[in-house]
Amino acid sequence: MINVIGLGYIGLPTALMFASHGVEVVGTDISEPLVATLNAGKTTFEEKGLDELFAAAVAKNIRFTTEYMPTDTYIIAVATPYDTDSKRVDASYVQAAVRNVLAVAPKGAVVVIESTVSPGTIDRYVRPILAEAGLTAGEDVHLVHAPERIIPGNMVYELEHNARTIGADDPQIGQRVRALYASFCLGDIEVTDIRTAEMTKVVENTFRDIKIAYANELAKICRRDNMDVYEIIRIANKHPRVNILTPGPGVGGHCISVDPWFLVGDYPSLANLIKQARLVNDSMPDFVLERVSDVMAENGLTDVSRVGLYGLTYKEDVDDVRESPTLQLLDSMRRHLACGVQVYDPFVTRDIVANQHHDLDAFLNACDLVVVMVGHSQLRQHPELLAGKIVLDTRNICRGSGVYRL
Repeated sequence: MINVIGLGYIGLPTALMFASHGVEVVGTDISEPLVATLNAGKTTFEEKGLDELFAAAVAKNIRFTTEYMPTDTYIIAVATPYDTDSKRVDASYVQAAVRNVLAVAPKGAVVVIESTVSPGTIDRYVRPILAEAGLTAGEDVHLVHAPERIIPGNMVYELEHNARTIGADDPQIGQRVRALYASFCLGDIEVTDIRTAEMTKVVENTFRDIKIAYANELAKICRRDNMDVYEIIRIANKHPRVNILTPGPGVGGHCISVDPWFLVGDYPSLANLIKQARLVNDSMPDFVLERVSDVMAENGLTDVSRVGLYGLTYKEDVDDVRESPTLQLLDSMRRHLACGVQVYDPFVTRDIVANQHHDLDAFLNACDLVVVMVGHSQLRQHPELLAGKIVLDTRNICRGSGVYRL
């Protein structure tokens, strides 16, 4: 039996995937409402294929509880935010989960940490907990790091098809965990040491963050001299060894916008390029705000409350708002402006900000200027929905008169 700890965006799909492939699973979360929802037969967030996976798992062997279970294998998938001042990982949730596991784990249990952590986190924050409990790693408890590599909007597919990394102190334990994940994972599964596994995941997301920052910085440079950054990127990408990304309003989600800070926090004198990329991407919501002011001035608009933000999530066609550029933009607006703007997102059904609409027509009727922050398929497939509006398109999906871009 596997006890999966933390039933959020990573833990729940992982637990369901194991269960649907015949592994006995107990899912544990400290949130009683979340557990009650799952036990009532409902998933807790929107994700393509998740409801079908949930049904398949329930038909096999899975249950949900707030209790930790005595078993031989644990998978910890709790949150790992970062301290906004030091930029270091906040491992407190992982530490709490490990302590709770050790309270019930039998001798020889394997503790797999899926949560993304900075290199050295397990050495600094997890091994001391074992020592405090009088336990020896490799004898009483086996530590493993198996970082997730999935993205909201395509989680179910990527759980099955993406390559994985298993970091373990003992190669034999690594192979044992590898076989466990191979019950559903069709991608390559590499076995290495724990610190390499920690570093690999952070490096992957940092690489992506730097590529995004280059595109975003190009957008700023081109805007300064009124050049079309999209045309420049289109032509430059004709080169066989060039693949510049499309600029956007910022970087969100719990991976790309967070993981690079781990390296900055741990290696402040060395991670210079990484830090600058983070600063560029974090500055984009303020850059969008500047563009809003420019577009308003050009069109004689003075009422900020008639400005609407389309999209609250951090990426298209999901309901995940973690580190959303739109939320960052709203924070920036609150610092600079007295009046609130209108907000709409077809995937966010609960009220999380002021002036949030749940009907597109009502939202559009309240707006003179629409700022496209997220390229949901609703708009990609029907850009005519914004016909007659002044549009600032940060995602480069709209065309026609009255459309402005970054």
